Amino acid sequence: MNVKKILLLAVVALLVFYLITQPTQSANAVQTVLGWLRDGAEAIITFVKSLFA
Repeated sequence: MNVKKILLLAVVALLVFYLITQPTQSANAVQTVLGWLRDGAEAIITFVKSLFA
């Protein structure tokens, strides 16, 4: 196995461990990331709308 695969497996294993041991905090982390993505998308939409207004 190359180093890239080993690192990927380690990251996935760590995420699964975190999800199993702390499900509430994992859900909060996912909600936070999705909130950031939503805010970024809304900012881009606002920018594009202002270009054509």
